Amino acid sequence: MTRIASHRGGTLEFGDSTPRGFAATAAMPLDEVEFDVHPTADGAIMVHHDATLDRTTDRTGALAALTEAEIRSAAIDYAAGEHPISLSDLCAIFRNSSVDLRCEIKPGADGLPYAGFVPRVVETLEREDMLRRTGFSSFLIATLDELAVASDRPRLWLVSPAVLRQLGPAAVIELARSHAIPEIGVDVDMADAALMEMVQRAGIDFGVWGAHSMIQIDKALHLGVKVFTTDRPSLAIVRRRLLVETAA
Repeated sequence: MTRIASHRGGTLEFGDSTPRGFAATAAMPLDEVEFDVHPTADGAIMVHHDATLDRTTDRTGALAALTEAEIRSAAIDYAAGEHPISLSDLCAIFRNSSVDLRCEIKPGADGLPYAGFVPRVVETLEREDMLRRTGFSSFLIATLDELAVASDRPRLWLVSPAVLRQLGPAAVIELARSHAIPEIGVDVDMADAALMEMVQRAGIDFGVWGAHSMIQIDKALHLGVKVFTTDRPSLAIVRRRLLVETAA
Protein backbone atom coordinates (compact mmCIF):
# COMPACT_ATOMS: atom_id res chain seq x y z
CA MET A 1 0.00 0.00 0.00
CA THR A 2 1.25 3.46 -0.89
CA ARG A 3 2.74 5.18 2.14
CA ILE A 4 1.70 8.68 3.25
CA ALA A 5 4.19 11.16 4.69
CA SER A 6 2.85 14.23 6.49
CA HIS A 7 4.89 17.04 4.91
CA ARG A 8 6.36 19.35 7.56
CA GLY A 9 3.71 17.99 9.93
CA GLY A 10 0.82 18.91 7.61
CA THR A 11 1.52 22.50 6.63
CA LEU A 12 -1.87 23.31 5.11
CA GLU A 13 -3.68 21.92 8.14
CA PHE A 14 -1.50 23.02 11.03
CA GLY A 15 1.04 25.59 9.82
CA ASP A 16 4.62 25.05 8.69
CA SER A 17 6.64 22.70 10.95
CA THR A 18 4.58 23.40 14.07
CA PRO A 19 4.51 21.49 17.37
CA ARG A 20 0.76 20.92 17.07
CA GLY A 21 1.15 19.69 13.49
CA PHE A 22 3.76 17.17 14.53
CA ALA A 23 1.69 16.10 17.55
CA ALA A 24 -1.40 15.65 15.37
CA THR A 25 0.64 13.69 12.80
CA ALA A 26 1.96 11.39 15.53
CA ALA A 27 -1.61 10.39 16.38
CA MET A 28 -2.78 9.79 12.78
CA PRO A 29 -2.87 6.47 10.88
CA LEU A 30 0.05 7.63 8.75
CA ASP A 31 3.35 6.04 7.79
CA GLU A 32 5.88 8.87 7.96
CA VAL A 33 6.41 12.43 9.09
CA GLU A 34 8.59 14.53 6.81
CA PHE A 35 10.64 17.34 8.35
CA ASP A 36 13.72 19.47 7.67
CA VAL A 37 16.73 20.23 9.87
CA HIS A 38 19.28 23.04 10.17
CA PRO A 39 22.12 23.74 12.61
CA THR A 40 22.25 26.75 14.94
CA ALA A 41 25.18 28.98 15.82
CA ASP A 42 25.48 27.32 19.25
CA GLY A 43 25.39 23.68 18.15
CA ALA A 44 21.70 22.78 18.31
CA ILE A 45 19.69 21.18 15.51
CA MET A 46 16.34 22.81 14.75
CA VAL A 47 13.36 21.58 12.75
CA HIS A 48 12.50 24.23 10.16
CA HIS A 49 12.01 24.19 6.40
CA ASP A 50 13.87 27.27 5.19
CA ALA A 51 17.47 28.16 5.94
CA THR A 52 16.18 31.48 7.29
CA LEU A 53 13.31 32.51 9.54
CA ASP A 54 12.18 35.24 7.13
CA ARG A 55 9.39 33.57 5.16
CA THR A 56 7.44 31.61 7.80
CA THR A 57 7.95 33.40 11.13
CA ASP A 58 7.84 36.88 12.65
CA ARG A 59 11.66 37.01 12.85
CA THR A 60 14.47 37.16 10.32
CA GLY A 61 17.94 35.73 9.95
CA ALA A 62 19.72 32.53 8.92
CA LEU A 63 19.27 29.71 11.42
CA ALA A 64 22.97 28.87 11.24
CA ALA A 65 23.80 32.42 12.41
CA LEU A 66 21.32 32.41 15.32
CA THR A 67 21.28 30.69 18.69
CA GLU A 68 18.76 28.05 19.64
CA ALA A 69 17.11 30.50 22.05
CA GLU A 70 16.79 33.14 19.33
CA ILE A 71 15.17 30.67 16.96
CA ARG A 72 12.80 29.38 19.65
CA SER A 73 11.66 32.94 20.27
CA ALA A 74 10.27 33.22 16.72
CA ALA A 75 6.52 32.74 16.27
CA ILE A 76 5.55 30.55 13.32
CA ASP A 77 2.98 32.10 10.99
CA TYR A 78 -0.59 30.75 11.27
CA ALA A 79 0.39 28.63 14.28
CA ALA A 80 -1.36 30.34 17.22
CA GLY A 81 1.95 31.66 18.52
CA GLU A 82 3.86 28.36 18.47
CA HIS A 83 7.63 28.31 18.05
CA PRO A 84 10.20 26.16 16.21
CA ILE A 85 11.35 23.00 17.96
CA SER A 86 14.58 21.03 18.04
CA LEU A 87 15.27 17.62 16.56
CA SER A 88 15.30 16.18 20.08
CA ASP A 89 11.87 17.72 20.72
CA LEU A 90 10.53 16.10 17.57
CA CYS A 91 11.96 12.71 18.58
CA ALA A 92 10.11 12.99 21.90
CA ILE A 93 6.82 13.65 20.08
CA PHE A 94 7.19 10.54 17.90
CA ARG A 95 8.91 8.19 20.33
CA ASN A 96 5.66 6.40 21.24
CA SER A 97 4.03 6.86 17.83
CA SER A 98 3.85 4.28 15.04
CA VAL A 99 4.74 7.03 12.53
CA ASP A 100 8.33 6.81 11.27
CA LEU A 101 10.67 9.75 10.62
CA ARG A 102 11.71 11.09 7.23
CA CYS A 103 14.47 13.63 7.81
CA GLU A 104 15.44 16.00 5.02
CA ILE A 105 18.96 17.39 5.42
CA LYS A 106 18.75 20.94 4.16
CA PRO A 107 21.55 23.13 2.77
CA GLY A 108 22.37 26.57 4.10
CA ALA A 109 21.12 29.89 2.78
CA ASP A 110 23.89 29.75 0.16
CA GLY A 111 22.53 26.46 -1.20
CA LEU A 112 25.59 24.53 -0.03
CA PRO A 113 25.68 21.70 2.54
CA TYR A 114 26.53 22.64 6.12
CA ALA A 115 30.04 21.41 6.90
CA GLY A 116 30.05 18.46 9.28
CA PHE A 117 26.28 18.59 9.79
CA VAL A 118 25.26 15.12 8.60
CA PRO A 119 27.16 13.16 11.30
CA ARG A 120 25.68 15.41 13.99
CA VAL A 121 22.14 14.71 12.80
CA VAL A 122 22.82 10.97 12.73
CA GLU A 123 24.40 11.07 16.19
CA THR A 124 21.44 12.97 17.63
CA LEU A 125 18.94 10.49 16.21
CA GLU A 126 21.05 7.60 17.53
CA ARG A 127 21.21 9.18 20.97
CA GLU A 128 17.42 9.62 20.94
CA ASP A 129 17.03 5.95 19.88
CA MET A 130 15.19 7.07 16.74
CA LEU A 131 17.80 6.43 14.04
CA ARG A 132 16.44 2.92 13.45
CA ARG A 133 13.08 4.52 12.56
CA THR A 134 14.50 7.24 10.30
CA GLY A 135 14.94 7.53 6.57
CA PHE A 136 16.82 10.47 5.06
CA SER A 137 16.23 12.65 2.02
CA SER A 138 17.96 15.49 0.21
CA PHE A 139 17.97 17.33 -3.11
CA LEU A 140 21.80 17.26 -2.96
CA ILE A 141 23.70 14.15 -4.02
CA ALA A 142 26.72 15.32 -2.01
CA THR A 143 24.59 15.20 1.13
CA LEU A 144 23.31 11.73 0.25
CA ASP A 145 26.91 10.60 -0.20
CA GLU A 146 27.71 11.93 3.27
CA LEU A 147 24.73 10.05 4.66
CA ALA A 148 25.96 6.81 3.09
CA VAL A 149 29.18 7.17 5.08
CA ALA A 150 27.49 8.19 8.33
CA SER A 151 24.64 5.66 8.39
CA ASP A 152 23.16 2.64 6.66
CA ARG A 153 19.64 4.05 6.91
CA PRO A 154 17.56 4.51 3.70
CA ARG A 155 18.38 7.49 1.48
CA LEU A 156 16.01 9.24 -0.91
CA TRP A 157 17.10 11.60 -3.68
CA LEU A 158 14.55 14.38 -4.19
CA VAL A 159 14.82 15.20 -7.89
CA SER A 160 13.67 18.72 -8.73
CA PRO A 161 11.65 19.39 -11.91
CA ALA A 162 14.59 21.39 -13.30
CA VAL A 163 17.03 18.53 -12.79
CA LEU A 164 14.63 15.98 -14.25
CA ARG A 165 14.05 18.14 -17.34
CA GLN A 166 17.69 19.07 -17.87
CA LEU A 167 19.21 15.63 -17.33
CA GLY A 168 16.33 13.46 -18.48
CA PRO A 169 15.09 10.29 -16.77
CA ALA A 170 17.88 8.03 -18.07
CA ALA A 171 20.64 10.26 -16.69
CA VAL A 172 18.82 10.68 -13.36
CA ILE A 173 18.57 6.91 -13.04
CA GLU A 174 22.23 6.47 -13.93
CA LEU A 175 23.27 9.06 -11.34
CA ALA A 176 21.17 7.35 -8.68
CA ARG A 177 22.71 3.97 -9.50
CA SER A 178 26.26 5.33 -9.58
CA HIS A 179 25.79 6.76 -6.06
CA ALA A 180 23.96 3.65 -4.81
CA ILE A 181 20.84 5.70 -4.06
CA PRO A 182 17.97 3.23 -3.60
CA GLU A 183 15.02 5.60 -4.01
CA ILE A 184 14.10 8.78 -5.85
CA GLY A 185 11.18 11.15 -5.49
CA VAL A 186 9.88 13.60 -8.08
CA ASP A 187 7.30 16.38 -8.07
CA VAL A 188 3.89 14.70 -8.36
CA ASP A 189 3.08 16.83 -11.41
CA MET A 190 6.11 15.39 -13.22
CA ALA A 191 5.24 11.78 -12.44
CA ASP A 192 3.54 9.30 -14.74
CA ALA A 193 3.33 5.55 -15.15
CA ALA A 194 6.07 5.45 -17.80
CA LEU A 195 8.59 7.28 -15.62
CA MET A 196 7.74 5.13 -12.61
CA GLU A 197 8.16 1.94 -14.64
CA MET A 198 11.50 3.14 -16.00
CA VAL A 199 12.81 3.90 -12.50
CA GLN A 200 11.52 0.69 -10.98
CA ARG A 201 12.94 -1.36 -13.86
CA ALA A 202 16.35 -0.03 -12.83
CA GLY A 203 15.80 -1.44 -9.33
CA ILE A 204 15.11 1.96 -7.74
CA ASP A 205 12.08 2.75 -5.59
CA PHE A 206 9.85 5.58 -6.84
CA GLY A 207 7.88 8.15 -4.86
CA VAL A 208 6.51 11.65 -5.31
CA TRP A 209 6.33 14.86 -3.32
CA GLY A 210 4.03 17.86 -3.37
CA ALA A 211 0.72 15.93 -3.45
CA HIS A 212 -1.41 18.52 -1.69
CA SER A 213 -4.69 18.68 -3.65
CA MET A 214 -7.21 15.85 -3.90
CA ILE A 215 -6.34 15.43 -7.58
CA GLN A 216 -2.62 15.14 -6.78
CA ILE A 217 -3.23 12.76 -3.87
CA ASP A 218 -5.44 10.53 -6.00
CA LYS A 219 -2.83 10.57 -8.76
CA ALA A 220 -0.14 9.32 -6.37
CA LEU A 221 -2.45 6.63 -4.99
CA HIS A 222 -3.61 5.38 -8.39
CA LEU A 223 -0.06 5.30 -9.73
CA GLY A 224 0.85 3.15 -6.75
CA VAL A 225 4.04 5.01 -5.85
CA LYS A 226 5.97 3.82 -2.82
CA VAL A 227 5.33 6.99 -0.81
CA PHE A 228 4.14 10.56 -1.26
CA THR A 229 4.39 13.68 0.88
CA THR A 230 1.38 15.88 1.46
CA ASP A 231 0.52 19.07 3.31
CA ARG A 232 -2.97 17.63 3.88
CA PRO A 233 -2.47 14.33 5.70
CA SER A 234 -6.08 14.11 6.89
CA LEU A 235 -7.34 14.26 3.31
CA ALA A 236 -4.73 11.74 2.16
CA ILE A 237 -5.85 9.27 4.83
CA VAL A 238 -9.46 9.56 3.68
CA ARG A 239 -8.56 9.16 0.01
CA ARG A 240 -6.35 6.12 0.68
CA ARG A 241 -9.03 4.50 2.80
CA LEU A 242 -11.60 5.08 0.07
CA LEU A 243 -9.33 3.53 -2.55
CA VAL A 244 -8.74 0.45 -0.38
CA GLU A 245 -12.46 0.05 0.32
CA THR A 246 -13.32 0.43 -3.37
CA ALA A 247 -10.71 -2.18 -4.32
CA ALA A 248 -12.10 -4.60 -1.73
